[in-house]
Amino acid sequence: MTEGPAAGGERTRPSGAIPRFDDTLPCTVVLVRHGQTTMTVAGGYSGSSEPGPPLDEHGRQQAADTAELVDRVGRDLWGDVPYPGELVASPMVRTQQTAEVVSARLGLPVRTDPAFREADFGEWQGLTAREIEERWPGRLEAWHVEGTHRPPGGESIADVGERLRAGLDGLLAAGTDRTVVVVSHAVAIRAALGVAMGAQPGSWSQLRVAPASVSIIRLYHDRRDEIAVVGVPGTGWAAAPR
Repeated sequence: MTEGPAAGGERTRPSGAIPRFDDTLPCTVVLVRHGQTTMTVAGGYSGSSEPGPPLDEHGRQQAADTAELVDRVGRDLWGDVPYPGELVASPMVRTQQTAEVVSARLGLPVRTDPAFREADFGEWQGLTAREIEERWPGRLEAWHVEGTHRPPGGESIADVGERLRAGLDGLLAAGTDRTVVVVSHAVAIRAALGVAMGAQPGSWSQLRVAPASVSIIRLYHDRRDEIAVVGVPGTGWAAAPR
């Protein structure tokens, strides 16, 4: 269903959308997590302090599947939003590679924006949760559940949220009634969803962001942003059938 005037002058809203009582149009942001890497498989904390690792073979296939899903936004999937007209990616190798695949599918150039980079894990970079716990007992849990705890030399979840809020505000300031695809990372996407919902940083780790998954945020100037669930290509879980 498309948003627009209905009988009696009222504005119709798609089923499941948040109620609004004005004609304000949002900026729609399609958040894509990069595909799988060797670090994804190993369970290492792979942040923004190092450019790698690249996508592995499975990650490249995931990127292709995700590009197909994103190409449906504004067509047969989520037809109430504009078709993507801009593509943004974090500067990391894995997001740039994922974005290149999406770019080929959508016919859009890739713009790099460091606001959407992954968290900086500082001295935890490249380590697994077990290794972090062995060296810094209790601090990884505090990072996840408190939201304001920083790893040595790194960012807290709240820090990432401030950066992502600024990045989203920049997209909104550039115009509404448009759709922007942003290729980013697990913690960064959790932060984007968290700030859009107005949730406390300590709760953002409860959001599961799988490799190559897709989420949608609709940004409004009054900050009554809308979160839409889409899904993960190839898992059988998606917002609408073909």
